[in-house]
Amino acid sequence: MKDIDPRDLSADDWDELNNPRPDACDFDAVVDEAISRRGFLGGVLAFGSGAAVMGAGTLLSSTSAEAQAASRFAFTPIPIFTDATVHVPEGYSWAPVVRWGDPLTSSAGAFDPETGHDAETAQHVFGENTDGMWLYSIDGHEVIAVNSEYANLKTNLPQSEGVPQSADDVLMLQRIQGVTVMEVAPKDGGGYEVVVDSPFNRRIDHNTPMRFAGPAAGHALLQTEADPEGIAPMGTMNNCGSGPTPWGTYLTCEENFNGYFGSTDPEAELPEDYARYGIGHEGWGYEYHKFDARFDVSKNPAEPRRQGWVTEIDPSDPTSTPVKRTALGRIKHENAAVTLAPDGRVVVYMGDDERGEYLYKYRSNGVYSPGGDTDHLLDDGELFVAKFHPDGTGEWLALTPETTGMDAAEILIFTRMAASAVGGTTMDRPEWVQVNPIAAEGYASLTNNKNRGVKPNAGGDDTSVNGPNPREVNNYGQIVRWFPANDDHAMDAFRWDLYVMAGNPVVGEGAYKGSSNVTEGNMFNSPDGMMFDSSGLLWIQTDGDDSNEGEFEGQGNNQMLAGDPATGQIERFLTGPNGSEVTGLCWSTDRKTMFVGIQHPGGSFPDGEGLPRSTVIAVWRDDGGLVG
Repeated sequence: MKDIDPRDLSADDWDELNNPRPDACDFDAVVDEAISRRGFLGGVLAFGSGAAVMGAGTLLSSTSAEAQAASRFAFTPIPIFTDATVHVPEGYSWAPVVRWGDPLTSSAGAFDPETGHDAETAQHVFGENTDGMWLYSIDGHEVIAVNSEYANLKTNLPQSEGVPQSADDVLMLQRIQGVTVMEVAPKDGGGYEVVVDSPFNRRIDHNTPMRFAGPAAGHALLQTEADPEGIAPMGTMNNCGSGPTPWGTYLTCEENFNGYFGSTDPEAELPEDYARYGIGHEGWGYEYHKFDARFDVSKNPAEPRRQGWVTEIDPSDPTSTPVKRTALGRIKHENAAVTLAPDGRVVVYMGDDERGEYLYKYRSNGVYSPGGDTDHLLDDGELFVAKFHPDGTGEWLALTPETTGMDAAEILIFTRMAASAVGGTTMDRPEWVQVNPIAAEGYASLTNNKNRGVKPNAGGDDTSVNGPNPREVNNYGQIVRWFPANDDHAMDAFRWDLYVMAGNPVVGEGAYKGSSNVTEGNMFNSPDGMMFDSSGLLWIQTDGDDSNEGEFEGQGNNQMLAGDPATGQIERFLTGPNGSEVTGLCWSTDRKTMFVGIQHPGGSFPDGEGLPRSTVIAVWRDDGGLVG
């Protein structure tokens, strides 16, 4: 049998290869019960014709939906595409804003289309594999903070087939990931471009000095020889989704950090907590541990615990030190959706992107006051995990020493174990979470889970089908929605339903056809990124199988769709080049330009020659109208 190259695996598959999950018992009886349960089908979702998903756990017939409201979409939906470029509707245009390797400063070396760049150049250019982002208007300047989630090893190191050969190779990889802060400005002919040498331009990478804040700061579990006080971590990594705060900062989220660590001693005994977070002797091909002792767990066993946090960045101050907010817990964070309760308390919703992990909420004890001190708001509060009941109700379970049997710092450092201890609902890979700006409701994309009903999660928790995750071997994904009690996101109780079940109405059977608002014309798989625009439309981005074959026949390349929460209507707006994920979305200050991320494209996008380059693109209406 051919050896498996870890660089060719997804993060989840790599985790399972290194930390095999135990086999589970036969879940067939549980599947049958969930799919046939009258309360589930009658109160939450219908798979048959003539019903569209509606709010508050009710059903709305498609005829009634059409009668109640005309489409709010200001575009003509587009069909699927399977080629190597971006497509948008008639009357819209797009153009690249910035590509991996484009200069942020005039001192940046030229990008080589065949070999990329070296470690020195990497400090001065836009990072690779764009993901979550947000635009800030700062004293008349438009500044985007954008994540660079990971490095394609074979793209960055083509001459060594993706295998780092030296400390210089590792340093280059460390510098091309993390976060870019950059000023952008409109350019002639439409679209935007980077303002090279803007004082706002900044790279934050795997070696940037940071500080810990919150209850776990300084704990012995976070202390290292280089940082004996446990308060000064280095770097942020595998930055996936993100979220803006009401006070103008940027929350970047550390997801699959475990893949950067390894051991030069294959016999070294690893700490017990490593297994739940997927940390092993072998890294994910980055080889950091062979050239940088900080990433060698046989020498620095506490270092992995210094990653996996939500990190706050001030895009207005390039001299500021990023802060890891420990009160938000340590998981494989996808993004952070921040909203305010009616009384001014800050609420942050977060998903842990791994099969069978959990959905979380943080609630501050303090109250946000515009212009007031905000530094304490993400340090002093309570952390909860979601429990979804099959009758369409739910509750947020507090993670406390009394409920978990762990001390306060351990709950935050080992949040997954705390969530298991209180019996949260295992989910189908919680990706982006968003809050509707014009209604009291939250949304979480559950992208897929081939292990649903097959085997437990890494902690041994039951992952049989349940209310918001009703399909065994779920390769399509769904979006769950909840309505907090009294329209107050600070409340512990909520009602929930499923906004959409992705599927394939052409080749799928039963529930795998998708919910009734999925048709041959708009079908998709693996919802991932999500963002609301100012009018309350939900933009859905996908990161799934784009083979256009088998159970994914007719679904084409990954895409971005617009959804109307009021009617359940969903239409396709954009398709990415083949091989890519569409991820990250924000708007210009005047809302006339949309910025969209194209991650890990295939071929030679967008230049038509040389290495493929992840890219942030601008999309605008040709008539100069609003796009969100």
